[in-house]
Amino acid sequence: MQIGTTDELKELAKIEEKVTVEVNNLDSELIQKIRELKNVDNVTYSNNILLITYKKGKNNLVDMIDYLKKESINYNKIYSERPTLNDVFLELTGKELRD
Repeated sequence: MQIGTTDELKELAKIEEKVTVEVNNLDSELIQKIRELKNVDNVTYSNNILLITYKKGKNNLVDMIDYLKKESINYNKIYSERPTLNDVFLELTGKELRD
């Protein structure tokens, strides 16, 4: 059983940041290119929501905005957030937190 502060648990899970992009019609080739970008840990795309998790690094959001601009990809919304405890739990155990 892991015990620690929220930040200690997040460090253990090796998730530094999540960037969410609302974007229409991304093809699998572009998604694969995003997976290969610096510091990217995982990429999912479903219902026009691109979710990128980063294992480390600074300025990930700025780098993603620059990348989308360079690739001429229009997006509706983009934002960054620190991982939640549910994200950490899922990463560490493979299961979702339940109430």
